[in-house]
Amino acid sequence: MTTTALAPQTTDSTEAIHEEVRARYAAAAVTAQSGCCAADSDEAPGPTFYSALERSELPDAAVLASLGCGNPLAVADLHEGERVLDLGSGGGIDVLLSAKRVGPTGRAIGLDMTDEMLALAQRNAAQAGATNVEFVRGHIEDIPLPAESVDVVISNCVINLAADKPAVFREIARVLKPGGRLGFTDIVAEDRLSPAERGERGSYVGCIAGALSYSEFVAGLESVGLTDISLTATHAVADGLDSAIIKATKPLHGVAMTAPPMIDASRRELPLAQKANSSCGCGEGGCC
Repeated sequence: MTTTALAPQTTDSTEAIHEEVRARYAAAAVTAQSGCCAADSDEAPGPTFYSALERSELPDAAVLASLGCGNPLAVADLHEGERVLDLGSGGGIDVLLSAKRVGPTGRAIGLDMTDEMLALAQRNAAQAGATNVEFVRGHIEDIPLPAESVDVVISNCVINLAADKPAVFREIARVLKPGGRLGFTDIVAEDRLSPAERGERGSYVGCIAGALSYSEFVAGLESVGLTDISLTATHAVADGLDSAIIKATKPLHGVAMTAPPMIDASRRELPLAQKANSSCGCGEGGCC
């Protein structure tokens, strides 16, 4: 398989993307806090990527603020006592669910750059009575955590929103402990689509224009030394774009790469391949 190197953004374009994304998600936080759609829909509030039991354990605002394209906890295989980092944690849905899985001896950390989302997440954590969580302000291109400090990194339709994706991959590899792993859900483009063609299918804040291709995603993970890479499509979100599960592992010190990357773009009917609730008018077929 031929992989494609990722080009870093310029400083100006990075700042422009950050501001566009921040404004979009600040508005989403305000909307979720107001209880948008909960009273207007016959369906359960929030995305149906989460089970009714999972949604019932959370504050409504945490569910309503989730704008993801899947459920990373369905593939992250969290264990008691682990430290989990959620990139772009939003209203905190995946942090709060992770906290339940890792238990009182573990810790779930949410990283977000949007003040309104962080404030919402703090309120949701307090309402849920979660004591093994914390929320940190920052960019996923520059994670404010020590090296080798987390066991698992998760994210839900966030890598496609990053302004500097090579920096994100470097930071993920830096903060993961040896033997640590990542479990993402994200929008991924077929290799046939150019960046311009992705942009024709949706905007950056709609999680489409900034999506990496399958080979670009693999190249980014390989470039920072991650191994056991797999990308598995779950469902189409636009012509040539899929929601996909991404997994990878940081090898133990001195351990070489094991299996070659695995790509399955056949859109397998996995448990989280469910249609998202669009009753709030969110989305262009992407995550939000």
